[in-house]
Amino acid sequence: MQWSVRDVAERLNISERTVLRWVKHDDLPASRIGGQYRFNRAELLEWAIAHKLKVPPTLFYAENEERELMPSFSDALANGGIFHAVGGNDKPSVLRAIVNLLRLPDGVDRELLYQMLLAREALASTAVGDGIAIPHPRNPIVIRVTQPLVTLCLLDKPVDFGALDGLPVYALFTLVSSAPRIHLHLLARLSYIVRQRSIKTLISGRDPAADILAQVRRVEATIASAATTQEKN
Repeated sequence: MQWSVRDVAERLNISERTVLRWVKHDDLPASRIGGQYRFNRAELLEWAIAHKLKVPPTLFYAENEERELMPSFSDALANGGIFHAVGGNDKPSVLRAIVNLLRLPDGVDRELLYQMLLAREALASTAVGDGIAIPHPRNPIVIRVTQPLVTLCLLDKPVDFGALDGLPVYALFTLVSSAPRIHLHLLARLSYIVRQRSIKTLISGRDPAADILAQVRRVEATIASAATTQEKN
């Protein structure tokens, strides 16, 4: 599902003129179809994260998706793992290390995935600021997995990723999902989680994986609580 200029404006509570300005001057990803701009929800959310827009983690769901049973981000992170002291001296070598660490099913072509990640970085950096990146192909990584995976790699030393804020990257989240809507759900949760100071403090300090995961669970619980309160109101 793709959104129109009006859809984006309504969901972000901004004017349509602002949306068009972002397209023309701030590289907001958009396709031109029949003379009208159309926006991919995943690309829009990634752009919003990189530009540090505060958006609620349920904003990017399609109609009725918020009522479906969606996977927990913290469970996906537990499945994917948190890895410390990941090597690499530049973007290609870091991406190679990440692909080698991903807990993928047997038979997945890791070399193809690596080349897809490189191709995506050639289009634009997946760094979202504050030393964090979300490496991914042009389209979400959708693989036949029984459970979605979120892998957090903490680098041995920061690497230049061409981030908008100029900061080198030290933490990289990679999402592997079984369906595009699950990818979008996890990405929306991630957009909220990486803005929290408590999370940034733990990952920048390279704290133990158990401590990071426990804090992610606490933060994610506040999302569910806020959503329940909103529904009651």
